[in-house]
Amino acid sequence: MNILMVYPEYPVTFWSFDHALKFISKKAAYPPLGLLTVAAMLPHDWEVRLIDLNIEKLKDRELEWADYVMISAMLIQKRSVHSILQRCRSMGKKVVAGGPLFNSTPEEYLDLVDHLILNEAEITLPLFLADLAKGNLQKVYRADTYPELSMTPTPRWDLINIKKYATLMIQCSRGCPYDCEFCDITTLYGRRPRVKEAGQLIGELQTIYDLGWRGTVFIVDDNFIGNKVKIKKMLPDLIKWMEAHQYPFQFTTEASINLADDDELIELMGEAGFDTVFIGLETPNEESLLE
Repeated sequence: MNILMVYPEYPVTFWSFDHALKFISKKAAYPPLGLLTVAAMLPHDWEVRLIDLNIEKLKDRELEWADYVMISAMLIQKRSVHSILQRCRSMGKKVVAGGPLFNSTPEEYLDLVDHLILNEAEITLPLFLADLAKGNLQKVYRADTYPELSMTPTPRWDLINIKKYATLMIQCSRGCPYDCEFCDITTLYGRRPRVKEAGQLIGELQTIYDLGWRGTVFIVDDNFIGNKVKIKKMLPDLIKWMEAHQYPFQFTTEASINLADDDELIELMGEAGFDTVFIGLETPNEESLLE
């Protein structure tokens, strides 16, 4: 199989850093971590290419080459998604779609894509691949369980030029123990934070270190401290690795405001190389925060 993965373009937003990128000679802020991870789940004898529209244009010859086009997107990339789908349809290309946008509004895309791989790919992608081998594909693949992250492979960093990006990304956990009414994280990933083992996380860091990356690494967890117990167990191993490699990375992540109540955790994160934490201050009202 020839698989063309396409990552849609971001509009100008807070997270795109569109104008700031010019000052550091980078094309995009972040790589498409989801597609790179899914690529590592595909059969090893398949040919896989990845086009990030934030870096380069999608050419007709690349679409002509593909047996399937795989696309993943977030809600904010919706306009670019529709443009890609129109091109695929006009060229008669089969499209397999997944990710937050398609999980949030799957009914919108039932007539626009050939197959929806919903929920988390560690469970639903193998179902699609098995049916593909049997020649009995379904329209929608869903799961009602959450995979342990030990099932998650190291992303296929070889599919992109990491020098084009301002920051590389690694995922340590999925899920959040809270259930804030405005947030879709628990809908997507559940309320039981699942955390990678220290060895798995450090293996992924070693991979991007061996590729020559030095600089910022975004730990993309929606709440890095969702499971404080496991994170505290993992951080000493991370500290040891960072010290042995002379601190090649600066980590940034997202966390809930209760991080401020845990001096031990703050100190461990600082020692591990975290220099920035993004915190959403949803309200200054303490009763609302508790809710």
